[in-house]
Amino acid sequence: MNKILRQNRIKDIIQLGHVGTQEEIKQYLQEEGITVTQATLSRDLREIGLLKLRDKEGKLYYSLPQMENTKFSPFVRSFILKVSRAGFMLVLHTNLGEADVLANYIDADNIPEVLGTVAGADTLLVICQDEDTAKTFEQDLTVTY
Repeated sequence: MNKILRQNRIKDIIQLGHVGTQEEIKQYLQEEGITVTQATLSRDLREIGLLKLRDKEGKLYYSLPQMENTKFSPFVRSFILKVSRAGFMLVLHTNLGEADVLANYIDADNIPEVLGTVAGADTLLVICQDEDTAKTFEQDLTVTY
């Protein structure tokens, strides 16, 4: 099977449900008679651009990148447990030890409406340019998948 067909099949598998490991993907492919090495599978996943997201129970799963009308990627959203807003500021709650990682990703995105971030262990303060922006981001970040 050629690379394009194999990668399309991987995308189909990911869209069917929560697949959490490369081994699960490899097993699905093998059930369909598609043999692939671990190195080839890893390269395919990287080329497809799969994201690892966290579901409501905290389990990681693969997801296809989505081109949405949003400033924040599904990857960034996967860190957020709860969003609160105070005027032009957002308070994002994460798992312990993830707030600083999330701050780095948000800062790296260079979103012009975000003036800065301040991270604790499990809480991140996002300072927006104005209250309307904060409201929009709050709605954006509370959308569930």
